[in-house]
Amino acid sequence: MRWFKKKRSEVRNIQDPTTPISDRAVMAFFGGGDYFSLSGEEVNAETALKVPAIWGAVNFLSSTIASLPLKTYKKNKDGRGEDTSKLFYLLHNAPNQEWTSFKWRKYSMQNVLLHGRSITFIERNQGNQVVALWPLNPASVTVHHDGKTTKYKHSGGAVYDASEVVDIQFMYHADQIKTVNPIDRLRDAIGLSLALQGYASKHFRSGGVPPLVLQGPAMSPAAAQRASDDIKDAIQRASSEGRAAVAIPEGYELKPLGFNPEQSQLEAARRFQLEEIARVFSLPPVFLQDLTRATFSNAEQQDLHLVKHTLTSWLKQWEEELNLKLFPNTNSRFAEFNLDGLLRGDFKTRMEGYSKGVQNGLITPNEARAKENRVPMDGGDKLFIQQNMSDMKNLNAQKEEPHQQEPEGDDDAAD
Repeated sequence: MRWFKKKRSEVRNIQDPTTPISDRAVMAFFGGGDYFSLSGEEVNAETALKVPAIWGAVNFLSSTIASLPLKTYKKNKDGRGEDTSKLFYLLHNAPNQEWTSFKWRKYSMQNVLLHGRSITFIERNQGNQVVALWPLNPASVTVHHDGKTTKYKHSGGAVYDASEVVDIQFMYHADQIKTVNPIDRLRDAIGLSLALQGYASKHFRSGGVPPLVLQGPAMSPAAAQRASDDIKDAIQRASSEGRAAVAIPEGYELKPLGFNPEQSQLEAARRFQLEEIARVFSLPPVFLQDLTRATFSNAEQQDLHLVKHTLTSWLKQWEEELNLKLFPNTNSRFAEFNLDGLLRGDFKTRMEGYSKGVQNGLITPNEARAKENRVPMDGGDKLFIQQNMSDMKNLNAQKEEPHQQEPEGDDDAAD
């Protein structure tokens, strides 16, 4: 039998001269840890917001979900109706005496998108009735499992059961406890966006002049330094005065170092990073203000794509978590977002939809008027249907029925 020696795993050490300065081991030694990307940029929730695409994605998603009406409903024998209990006010208006519902949901979604998780404490009175909802800083909460249930320990010392918190996560970890932080997992992609942004800023800060090297007859180090300083000053003066000419001594030549933005396709690279970030947050690029492929004909389809493939999954998670924690052991009461505002479409489309709904007995005229914020009218609470519609079976029966002929009479006898 042949035995194979297991290969030692490679360990990066800053004392190894072959380890590059950009290696994570070197950055960890200087306090960078895992916050630095391979491009050398520090990436965390604060620095990620310096990327316009991430700023736009976080602000758009959090504001959109916060602006949707969130109401509670109660099932009854006639269907369902709005539930006007204390929870209706907490979810729709203000979860506590300090926060509005919009502020609470926007803050929660910002934490989900930037930190991977949002946690809200459910305050109950002695009668086990919900009296307030308090958002917590996820960085101050440690989640663990004690062998029976999941516990949430706050840095202030309080420990909450899973039934006492509303926990919204970006993506679930395999251990069912930790959460997947999108900023940490996509550190290198975000770091590249920061590096491209920094390179472009440095390029334009120097007046569009790339890094240069002076080549010519051999000079002493001091002379080379003086020549470098003189050329730098001359370029800055020419840029500030609007002049393009810089005098170069005879026998010397200025050559650029690296690539200019056009050769390195800086604009295309930055647009690609925007598309990468749009993929992370499942957003069509048009919602990050990238109108490269947007047209008048596909604008409404982009809205439908947003609702069907992005918002629906987030709202479903919110609704099920709220129903599980706020309405335990009951199916008669539930919370639900209203998407009518996002799906209203243009005026012509709305009117055609209302018309078909009323004519086919799906909605009453007053229900259609309520969607347009118009006052109800007398007689508008009835369902209507067009009279020129008949059952297909009855029509076929009428066709198959034989035609009855009048009995033949004796006209002369009648006379």
